Amino acid sequence: MDFDFSEDQQALRDAVRKWVDKAYDFESRRKAVTAGGFSRDTWNQLAELGLTGLAVPEAQGGMGLGPIDAMVVLEEAGRGMVLEPLVQAIISGVVLSSYAPEAVQGAWLPKVASGEALIVLAYQERKARYDLTKVDAKATQAGGAWTVTGQKGVVPAADQADAFIVPAVADGKVALFLVERSAQGVATTGYVTQDGSRAGDLTLNGATATLITADGAAALQHAVDVGIAGVSAQAVGAMDKFMALTADYLNQRKQFGVALSTFQGLRFRMAEMKMALELGRSMSYYGTLKLTQSADDRKTALARTKVQIGNSARFLGQNAVQLHGGIGITDEYVGSHYFKYLTQIEMNFGDSMYNLGVVSANMKDFVSVAE
Repeated sequence: MDFDFSEDQQALRDAVRKWVDKAYDFESRRKAVTAGGFSRDTWNQLAELGLTGLAVPEAQGGMGLGPIDAMVVLEEAGRGMVLEPLVQAIISGVVLSSYAPEAVQGAWLPKVASGEALIVLAYQERKARYDLTKVDAKATQAGGAWTVTGQKGVVPAADQADAFIVPAVADGKVALFLVERSAQGVATTGYVTQDGSRAGDLTLNGATATLITADGAAALQHAVDVGIAGVSAQAVGAMDKFMALTADYLNQRKQFGVALSTFQGLRFRMAEMKMALELGRSMSYYGTLKLTQSADDRKTALARTKVQIGNSARFLGQNAVQLHGGIGITDEYVGSHYFKYLTQIEMNFGDSMYNLGVVSANMKDFVSVAE
């Protein structure tokens, strides 16, 4: 079996890496954070590269690529700590093309692919604690039109997005709706998050909505699974780059007249970090491949992926900061920003403890020690 990336995937990786190196260096990113954590100009550049349309079918103007292609792109985005919510474009492409009526697909998917419309998943609620079954937002129908009332928190680029994918309870079960930010009854409050990206809170007060699917629970779980695969790939890219930065530092920094990289204890530490990185990478591959499996298998696999990514990111990030010494926590040094970036990924789409609970709850086969 061939596990190598195809020539097209390698070319895609090279193209994104070149863009990151040329147009998204550390100083450019710092300016973007100062400006509010989201740049429509950068978003348009990603669209020109075709990246906002990765998961949009070709018939709707997108690239029609699969999970592995998206993983390749997001690893490179993670290496550059790209602030713009590229994972959200992939989520919206998957959800709309998989669940939305044809009319909704035709109205929105070409805009997603072109970068004209940024659609983000707005699902987190204060009381839910990552539990997708706990939804307080309500949807009502009158005269054939839907309205949604509720509050969603930590929504990516909330005050910059053009529309939201919103879960709400309708007729006693969770359904999924599309709500435009310009609709009456929609209010957003934006802020910069820990890693410098932009998010916000969304308040819906009888906001006009379009039904995506009445089977919202399945669609929402699919969206979150896609999100986990996406941020896991970003984490792998970020860990890979942080690892390289740490190795360079140890090769250059001297103590007692010799490079730090010559000390056996520090070399052992780097070896352990490399193992953590490769464990995370292998689980990112595993989770990405499982996106095409049945819903139950996919959910458990992505929860496993998120647990390992969280563990790897925490171990590698903490040790990289320690190996850098004092400079590792300064805002002027890029390494501290990788640490914050990885820390925030740990909290996205359920932290390690929550996903460990998902894995535990879905364990079906047990082997007795006595056997």
